[in-house]
Amino acid sequence: MDKIITLDKNVLLALDFFVKNPPPSFDNKDFSLPFVVGSGNAYNTGLILFSDTAAIFADESNFKKLLPAFEKAIDSKLITQAVIISASGGKDSVWEIELAKKYSLNTTLLTTKADSPAAKIADKVYVFKSIDEPYTYNVSTYMGMILSSTKENPGKIKEFVNSIEFPKNFVDYEAYSFVLPDKFLNICPMLDIKKSELFGPNLSLRAFPQGHARHAKFVIRSEKELIISINEKKEFYGDPNSRWNVSIPEELLDYAAIMAITYFIIGKIQISKPQFYKENIANYVNDYGPKAYGSDKPFDLIVPGT
Repeated sequence: MDKIITLDKNVLLALDFFVKNPPPSFDNKDFSLPFVVGSGNAYNTGLILFSDTAAIFADESNFKKLLPAFEKAIDSKLITQAVIISASGGKDSVWEIELAKKYSLNTTLLTTKADSPAAKIADKVYVFKSIDEPYTYNVSTYMGMILSSTKENPGKIKEFVNSIEFPKNFVDYEAYSFVLPDKFLNICPMLDIKKSELFGPNLSLRAFPQGHARHAKFVIRSEKELIISINEKKEFYGDPNSRWNVSIPEELLDYAAIMAITYFIIGKIQISKPQFYKENIANYVNDYGPKAYGSDKPFDLIVPGT
């Protein structure tokens, strides 16, 4: 357990790493109406990378059904590409590439593992450097991919993260909700995944873009829930005495910065609560985690970087 750092420390280490190791450039303009496929936050990273272009998004649960549904478009060469995103280059990404190839699609893999099974069969591979991280964290893995597209300055992001002043009673809340600018819609499910990984059913952690937040997400107000908004000039959500607006300079408002800031805040929540993740992750990686994939081989508790 001593080797497992909290999420906030992982964020700072990742930003330091990218200051010294800028990721390769990735341009979505090289793709025309591709399938973009990933699991968990790989899927959400795909949504971010292709947020301003036409693409068909899929995950491990629906890719097998989507391909036949678009068979006519594939046969007519309207769709010719598939982009598979996988930090490990293993698990579901292998069969996803194999299936895409059966439909004669050109496959591109985004991964951190150049020697992974998926990298060996993809037509083209983008390899992103990463650092050692606790299993499921995937901070540097996906932040590197996002930085490769947005070209943000990780040093400036770290400066801002370190300048955040937390409310004095921050650790006293029993629930937390993020309200983000609409542009960052696709960061919200990444935060929901972090809730499942770090807290499971033991703590309420929610995230909504401003547009969604208006739709009855805060009918029930509670002084025990802290509403954390980003650049929200007029605050409407939650108990009036339980609101915290984080004001971010316009020049920093991009995907990697929002990911880093929100992950950092979640890491501070993690520190202040019982250590649910640390108490359960060893059993997960050694037992019921790999068994869900039909394997008895344990996952790495600390995933090696590149």
